[in-house]
Amino acid sequence: MNIASVVKNNALKHEVTVVTEGNAKIISIPGKPMGGSSVNGGELLFLSLATCFCNDLYREAARRNMKLDEVEVAVSGEFGKEGEPGFNIQYEAKVTSSGSTDHEINDLIRDVDRVAEIHNTLRKGVAVTLRQ
Repeated sequence: MNIASVVKNNALKHEVTVVTEGNAKIISIPGKPMGGSSVNGGELLFLSLATCFCNDLYREAARRNMKLDEVEVAVSGEFGKEGEPGFNIQYEAKVTSSGSTDHEINDLIRDVDRVAEIHNTLRKGVAVTLRQ
């Protein structure tokens, strides 16, 4: 699966586009008056983790014929000085499924923790290369 993200910014606009397999979607994120984005990369990184886990919960629940009534995923962590990587990144997931036992829900959450792609990408540590 080929995925890309593009940010275009100038004094008049802030445009964010994400693309998966050629399917482009525009995300509404305001710019800052002095340039740049009104949200920071750490916030978006944590949103990426939360979104991945949420989507994967529904995917894996469908494979088990579980119907999820509601999902909430909260991600938090810290960043230090400029240039330092984030640390103490933690998350929790709350899942409501009226047709499932607590044991089934907890098994689902643990299994998704093992297969969540964004989580595994960060856990593995992948090279990020600047192309010029």
